[in-house]
Amino acid sequence: QFEAVTHGEGPLLVVAGAGSGKTRVLTHRIAHLIAERGVSPYEILAITFTNKAAGEMRERISRLVGPVAEKMWVSTFHSACVRILRRDAAVLGYPSAFTIYDQADAVRLTGYVVRDLGMDPKRFPPRAVHAAVSAAKNDGLDPDDYAERASVIYDRKIAEVYTEYQQRLQRAGAMDFDDLLLVTVRLLQTQPEVLERYQDRFRHVLVDEYQDTNVVQNDLVVML
Repeated sequence: QFEAVTHGEGPLLVVAGAGSGKTRVLTHRIAHLIAERGVSPYEILAITFTNKAAGEMRERISRLVGPVAEKMWVSTFHSACVRILRRDAAVLGYPSAFTIYDQADAVRLTGYVVRDLGMDPKRFPPRAVHAAVSAAKNDGLDPDDYAERASVIYDRKIAEVYTEYQQRLQRAGAMDFDDLLLVTVRLLQTQPEVLERYQDRFRHVLVDEYQDTNVVQNDLVVML
């Protein structure tokens, strides 16, 4: 634990069993960076997977470094991406006040698309179709990528839904949960000055439960 907390520059991966103190190490490393290394709290990005875990992590950090923890970026991937997109998504054609569709909204919209494309909702249940679209987004595939890979008729139909679904989201100035990650990655890939700004801002990126990251989340961490 001590070696991990006091590790110098460069990447570090901690592999250890449940209950062995990985999150404790992460929070103490943040305190070490601030107290011993003179790192500004605003140069640290701490990521976890659930709002509950993020809240608990912020509380732990607050006990170690004081109230400045409230102003630090300690959040889920999705919350961090929302903050980035509210500021910078306009360059990709989204309004800064874009709407976020939750799971129910996204499945409902998928159902409308399935119906309007004249597809059989028994063969293409909206929930299952949306799950396929969601999986594609988590693998970093946009509608064109997905269509290119579709080798059977079922997948080609899903690609049609994905294309129309995405167009309707954009016309509505909206994103679903998966878009929050995927659009952020696209933003950083296509706008080097935006990427550079966040790379300069976040000198230390700490990810709890890193093994649970999907392709898009991993891309995000590596780019930063």
